[in-house]
Amino acid sequence: MIKITKFGGSSVATAEQFRKVKAIIDADPGRNFVVVSAAGKRFADDNKVTDLLYLVCAHREYHVDATDLLRDVEERFLAIRGELGLAFPVAEKFAEFMSHIESDSEEYIVSRGEWFTAHLMAEYLGLPFVDAADVVTFHHDGTLNEELTDEHIKALVRRGTGFVLPGFYGATRDDEIKLMTRGGGDITGSLLARALNADLYENWTDVSGFLSADPRIVDGPRTIDRITFDEMRELSYMGASVLHEDAIFPVREANIPIQILNTNDPSARGTTIRERVEHRADDPVVTGIAGKRGFLSVYVDKTHLSNEIGVLRRVLAVFERYGVSVEHLPTGIDSFSVVVSAADVKTSIYSIVRDIKEELHPDDVKVNEGLALISVVGRNMSRRPGTAGKMLSTLGEGDINVRMISQSSQEINIIVGVDEDDFEASVRRIYNAFVREED
Repeated sequence: MIKITKFGGSSVATAEQFRKVKAIIDADPGRNFVVVSAAGKRFADDNKVTDLLYLVCAHREYHVDATDLLRDVEERFLAIRGELGLAFPVAEKFAEFMSHIESDSEEYIVSRGEWFTAHLMAEYLGLPFVDAADVVTFHHDGTLNEELTDEHIKALVRRGTGFVLPGFYGATRDDEIKLMTRGGGDITGSLLARALNADLYENWTDVSGFLSADPRIVDGPRTIDRITFDEMRELSYMGASVLHEDAIFPVREANIPIQILNTNDPSARGTTIRERVEHRADDPVVTGIAGKRGFLSVYVDKTHLSNEIGVLRRVLAVFERYGVSVEHLPTGIDSFSVVVSAADVKTSIYSIVRDIKEELHPDDVKVNEGLALISVVGRNMSRRPGTAGKMLSTLGEGDINVRMISQSSQEINIIVGVDEDDFEASVRRIYNAFVREED
């Protein structure tokens, strides 16, 4: 059984965390392919190595000496090397790195966090180090060349039986280092899993799976045992994520399950993500609840609106003209609302309203601010009549005004809009009615 194991920054932050990783790898002979992030926070107020390296680049840009920051980064790696008794020449390699730092690209500098971490981990695990620059290939426009990346990975495997690969970066054919978006180490693991047609992609982090609600809002939320890719995408989009959402696509195409596991508690079951989940009688109606503040809606009303052709297209074209992504579009017979992120229209909302008036000549256009959206997700909601009614009743009993409601075409989620002041109370009421009630 081939398992790809990806360890996040918190899992490789210290020598003690390295020991936990080694115990996890040694416990299963299928764990020969390891992807690591750069060393993360050692404690709550600490800095991630990646953040320090970005700060180094900012110092360089403004001609401020970054020596102390670089020494902090070096000390992190020297401490791991010393405590574990490793031989990798951290000081020599870091001196070489610092000697040409004025001419290196920002992406090269930031990628060294993963590079150093992976070198140390490879030696500690007794596995070869493979530089992501030799494997993960980018086009010059910064997009991944997935076909060539697949070829490189398969060629590596034909030559050996396991390795440690740094995540988050790769290179063009001209050896120019390119970074993925933050959290991109998850994508590296996903690409590796697909290329090897792995049986399982294990993503090791500092939580024991995907929680059914934000623990900062709900006390002791249940860990989700099983979830589909569609459900996770819905929850991740609204901010509930322990996995980079772009990491889903490569493994989803190959029908490879992902398991979210806790490096600090490896015996915990975690969360398994699959394309389809077999229905069980004890499955919950609601899989998870997530939400975000910071939205507004533009309400448009016009008599006989439903008789006009192309109205929505023309309005959406206005938002497109200003580069604004539309979140939701609840509609009525003679009215509709366009829900967008308030931050996206901070400087353009009055221009957008003016253009809508010129385009449609509506009876009324209103901007409703202070909106929070809550996504209630569950593959089993379509099987249970009355879910939406129960949700509205639950919120109504809490004297919470629902300003909008929308259901996806897949019928796996219901989105409600409430006043931002009611956001946390709404999440708790929905959780208590649908999740805690079933526990």
